[in-house]
Amino acid sequence: MLSTTPWLRTLKADPDPVLRLVCFHHAGGSAGSFQSLAKAFGDGIEITAMQSPGRQERRREPCLTGLGDIVEGVLPAVVDLGDRPIALFGHSFGAVVAFEVARELPAAGIRPQHLFVSGRRAPSRRRLENVHRRTDAEIRTELRLLGGPGVALLDDDEVAREFLPAIRSDYRAVETHVVAPDARVDCALTALVGDHDPRATVDEARAWRVHTTASFELKVFGGGHFYLVDHSDRVAAVVERRLGTGMIGRSD
Repeated sequence: MLSTTPWLRTLKADPDPVLRLVCFHHAGGSAGSFQSLAKAFGDGIEITAMQSPGRQERRREPCLTGLGDIVEGVLPAVVDLGDRPIALFGHSFGAVVAFEVARELPAAGIRPQHLFVSGRRAPSRRRLENVHRRTDAEIRTELRLLGGPGVALLDDDEVAREFLPAIRSDYRAVETHVVAPDARVDCALTALVGDHDPRATVDEARAWRVHTTASFELKVFGGGHFYLVDHSDRVAAVVERRLGTGMIGRSD
């Protein structure tokens, strides 16, 4: 089913999906951040991804600086996909958005099949951060530390001026958002993390265990904050296996 809402973009359509996977991008990212990952999935899974205001075709819309506003905006679009089972995958900033969406879906009569949180410490491992209050130059330094696709483009001042408002807004949303240490989802949860992530340690990812009433698994990959760029096939295999839709011959 092709999404008709600006909040979600279909990356991999399927005429008769067994399940729909909704992805949530990192700070300053976009739906296209998951294009490579979407291509790694086999048949039966439809992939859609969040497209927040203030970027790409939504660049003329004001960026949202409250995580609650982002969840409120994207939630109805996710609910509309509920005619098939739904799983959620969020990376970094997107992991927090996905977690909050997963907490809200039961009120709409939808229980997610699975929540995948990537490159993000558990809410119970909160620490004070203020990247959104830094200068543009300091934010660019932070992004170079994390690496990731397209980060070199920020060396161009004109390009940086275009992207920094969305990046700063997403950082503000996640850094000012407070999650209760005992907040939980009622679905299986898998945490994924790079073993050299400067912003989410393996121990901090393992702490997601306390945020679900269902089963929990931790998957560690070689790499940094954007480990999934180099491991798209392996990440897709993990997701497919956890969802019971893995392709024959694939292994994580």
